Amino acid sequence: MSKGLESKSSSIKKGPILFIMILGAFLATLNQTVMSVAVPELMVDFNISAATAQWLTTGYMLVNGVLIPITAFLMQRFTTRELFQTSMWIFLAGTIISAIATDFPVLLTGRLIQAAGAGIIMPLLMNVILTLFPPNKRGAAMGLVGFAIIFAPAIGPTLAGYILENYPWETMFYGMIPFTIIVIICGYVYLKNVSERVYAKIDLTSVALSTVGFGVLLYGFSRAGSQSWSSAEVLVSIIAGILALVLFTWRQIVSQNPLLDLRAFKYNMFSLTTIINIAVTIVMYADMMLLPLYLQNARGFTALESGLLMLPGSLLMGFMMPITGRLFDRFGAKWLSIVGMAITIATTIGFINLTDSTSYTYLVLMSTGRRFGMAMLLMPITTAGLNQLPARLNAHGTAISNTIKQVAGAVGTSLLVTVMTNRTKTHLQEIMATGGADGATQKHMIMEASIQGINDAYLVIVGIGLIGLLLSFFIKHVAETSEEKSIVNVIKATVKEA
Repeated sequence: MSKGLESKSSSIKKGPILFIMILGAFLATLNQTVMSVAVPELMVDFNISAATAQWLTTGYMLVNGVLIPITAFLMQRFTTRELFQTSMWIFLAGTIISAIATDFPVLLTGRLIQAAGAGIIMPLLMNVILTLFPPNKRGAAMGLVGFAIIFAPAIGPTLAGYILENYPWETMFYGMIPFTIIVIICGYVYLKNVSERVYAKIDLTSVALSTVGFGVLLYGFSRAGSQSWSSAEVLVSIIAGILALVLFTWRQIVSQNPLLDLRAFKYNMFSLTTIINIAVTIVMYADMMLLPLYLQNARGFTALESGLLMLPGSLLMGFMMPITGRLFDRFGAKWLSIVGMAITIATTIGFINLTDSTSYTYLVLMSTGRRFGMAMLLMPITTAGLNQLPARLNAHGTAISNTIKQVAGAVGTSLLVTVMTNRTKTHLQEIMATGGADGATQKHMIMEASIQGINDAYLVIVGIGLIGLLLSFFIKHVAETSEEKSIVNVIKATVKEA
């Protein structure tokens, strides 16, 4: 951090800036989570299929995935105030369009516009924290961010379930409009510019490669979950996405002014924590998908009942975030990661033997314990990696981190849907071959096979968690530095010390 910027950041009132931007991030995250619950009602209102309705969430994810890699350039080219206010205005426009939509194409358009605004907010917020706070105080600030982004999905399904049972689905969007306007007004009053503007030229070729690469790749993985990994649409999308990203990576390496500076990966802790974050993201996203499937499809719970079951754990996870942030500032990420991953794995094991009579209390306890472990992982691991980067790479580091999480979430969800689907088919064949248990009906056979398929998917999550746990032992406490080492060297050094 330059002396001029450091002096400027020390004179800025950090509280109001952080509060306004966290509130914006909360609205963006809440908006992302409430829609999945509304899909069944939208299918009826617009007379559309589940695959068509799913584009409300898939399209949102694609726009986010395409936009996030470009945020590094945007954060350098525009001031904090300009970028945040513009993103909130875009988000507001999308919310209004969604609220007044009378057909599905208009609603989808509104959702995509919302995503364009929301995709900028989280990387921008993380970059502001890296700019305003020294490394030894970033954990507490990141913890507050974690509280917002976890509290939103915690109340999202429950809130959406309540609204849909008592009011029209449009109420979800109308309710967000006044809060978004309040954030915009507060932004004009209190938000200050905290970063230095760099008049960099945009590389349109890199933008095109990034857009095609991430967009097509995420589309391919999203379709793999509902179709088959062997389908032409999925294979062509994934291969085309990978090829475009290979070209994008090569261009960033040789460019003097890269759109996304991949030299951040020369810093050992950033590279290591990025890999661990892939495992953590898959473990978190997968459970957010598998548990509702088990509760609603196999056990017959309503969306509201499902949301209420997961609410205690999600609330605990949100309230734990500021605490783990302060623990990170004091003790570092290593032992938080090890303990958190161990708790997460242990409680996930509790989900690999689900039945059609597993008690509600047991599910609440396991879900709550699991989210308690996850609270020790999310922000500390991310902050540990970003702390090592020099100030010039902060914007690129946050963009890389958020992009990889987006891709990891899509890949993990598709992978586990495939595991669940294939194992369900296998179990169904086995059950039908033996005539089922106690003369079970065909409906009961299908339900039993589905539960066993979900159990197998949870077993895969345990394996992914074990990889994250093993890598956590190599985390070291590092300060902001210009030293560049490979991840291989840090692992060798750790093994040698042991």
